[in-house]
Amino acid sequence: MKKLISTKMGFFAIAVILLWIKTYIIYKTEFNLGVSGAMQEFLLFFNPLSSALVFLGLALFAKGKKAGLFIIIIDAIMTFILYANVVFYRFNSDFITIPTLMQTDNFGSIGGSIADLVQMHDLLYALDLVLLVVLFVKMKTNWSMTRMKIRKPLTVLAAGVIAFSVNLGLAEADRPQLLERTFDRNYVVKYLGAYNFTIYDAIQSAKTSTRRVLADSDDITEVENYTKYNYAEPNEKYFGKGKGKNIIKIHLESFQSFLIDYELHGEEVTPFLNSLVHDESKNFTYFDNFFHQTEQGKTADSELTMDTSLYGLPQGAAFVTKGTNTYQSLPAILDQEFGYTSSIFHGDGKSFWNRDEVYKHLGIDEFYHEDFYNMSEENVINYGLKDKPFFKESMPYLENMEQPFYAHMMTLTHHHPYLIDEEDASIEPAETGDGSVDRYFQTARYLDEALKQFFDDLKEKGLYEDSIIMIYGDHYGISDNHNRAMKEITGEEITPLKNAELQRTPFFIKVPGVDGQGVNHTYGGQIDVMPTMLHLMGIEAKDYIQFGTDLFSKEHEEVVPFRSGDFMTPEYSSVNDVFYDNETKEVIENPTEEMKKQKEEVLKELALSDEVLYGDLLRFYTPNDSWTPIDPSEYFYGTPEEEEITKSSEAEDVKQPEDIQDTEEEK
Repeated sequence: MKKLISTKMGFFAIAVILLWIKTYIIYKTEFNLGVSGAMQEFLLFFNPLSSALVFLGLALFAKGKKAGLFIIIIDAIMTFILYANVVFYRFNSDFITIPTLMQTDNFGSIGGSIADLVQMHDLLYALDLVLLVVLFVKMKTNWSMTRMKIRKPLTVLAAGVIAFSVNLGLAEADRPQLLERTFDRNYVVKYLGAYNFTIYDAIQSAKTSTRRVLADSDDITEVENYTKYNYAEPNEKYFGKGKGKNIIKIHLESFQSFLIDYELHGEEVTPFLNSLVHDESKNFTYFDNFFHQTEQGKTADSELTMDTSLYGLPQGAAFVTKGTNTYQSLPAILDQEFGYTSSIFHGDGKSFWNRDEVYKHLGIDEFYHEDFYNMSEENVINYGLKDKPFFKESMPYLENMEQPFYAHMMTLTHHHPYLIDEEDASIEPAETGDGSVDRYFQTARYLDEALKQFFDDLKEKGLYEDSIIMIYGDHYGISDNHNRAMKEITGEEITPLKNAELQRTPFFIKVPGVDGQGVNHTYGGQIDVMPTMLHLMGIEAKDYIQFGTDLFSKEHEEVVPFRSGDFMTPEYSSVNDVFYDNETKEVIENPTEEMKKQKEEVLKELALSDEVLYGDLLRFYTPNDSWTPIDPSEYFYGTPEEEEITKSSEAEDVKQPEDIQDTEEEK
């Protein structure tokens, strides 16, 4: 052992092992990463190795004793990064990102002094560094002053790269599209490690910053001209009819329209939603040709599109990569025009999809996340709070909102892989042999029952009659990886066209004092919801940059672009660059020039929306004289207790004039 530690490579090996073990211990004791299963546990243990090999290995290129000194310095830097995340995590339950560092106002959310977050046992996290310093002082005299042969450090770096490649491969196998979809930061740390997350975050931030830096005010002109040219005038019958009414938006997780009126084992899967479709009094209008328009961002994309009339990005989630952009959202417009308060309710972690940051930039007043709910074991399944307790526990918050309000209720139980407790299942699963598809109907029924319960509570509390109620599906629930099972469910071959048709998600809307239309066959998508709502509220949508148009307008163009570049119209569709006749389902061998032109128009629209997001172009655009840009520093999404702590800390940090005077007199 003495001989081993008296060499540079032995010293390096000890440094790697100590950093590796320390990092794993911190993962297990300081972070709540939601590790489940042997694979995730193995990756959590394994992922520090590649970082330790690569970064500490760089020191081996140094000459003589400097190699040991650089090992200690690099180890200290990595320890500082890890410990900074420990302290930050203790208050925020999140990891430090480059945007967080750039936005110094966010550090106010730590609350009080950093010293209050430091604990005595933290000294143990520096023990390995102390040991390395002692070993270095004692053994450096035995080291050669010559530079190590180049092949040794290169071999170490190669080993680190191989370790990372294995790590990434296993991570992608367990969580496909881990980096492309940019899930919650907990996921990246859990699978790839805190050090690799820091590098990844820096790369993503650099890409974002470059695109944004190169943009200028001229770039918004083409976008503005395009959206104004495609603007659809409001329908006088509906314009302003919702003014002053509360808005309750209900988000149906992973809900596809084929569930409406679908019967399984002789039973309706969604009897309550079916009753809204077929209600003879026609309180609701149900759009049965409404499509989701999300890509990799899924739920986050749908939120963005519904509230901004911008498309999500072709890769990743705009909520994550463009969370600090300038937005002119529906909740913020309603606030500035009519004094609406806004809240989002979601029984999940606040940082998932970067919600705790992007909601500030959307101007959301309150965000009720998992810290506000009873997240006991019996109330939670899969991704978070079950829908029935979620709606029940949300009612007191909803009741106490200042009216008129905008409330967004986000369900969770009906989410892949569609897990449900036996006591919550009120319909037998399907029998295709595909577990996800078979359970899909059970969680859909549970969601339907939760909705009925919520409607009953709204009526009991007097919130139903005077509220606009929207219900929408955020994205598909059954992917094309389940085509065999879906063929049994639908009784049809799942062709590319059929798969595109299955991207229909429900959209219901009720406006107090306005007769619903029952079933409306207009083709539309999530991009059209914001302009529709603005016109219902009596606000001209043409003042804002929006790529959708009013669904009730007589000028609404029935073309529904998908994020992939495919699109649907009532007569024909374009899927994978192949045109189909919607009636015959046959391929159109010789598409018309009009069809080709429509394809180009769809691609242009998507590209312009991307320019807005990549360049953060809305910072250059002022909709009207009354518009005030959203200031994200005005919003805080902690619990009442955390908010009180933060306010107290701020009050202590700011001395009043008389306090300052007393201090001067004492001097």
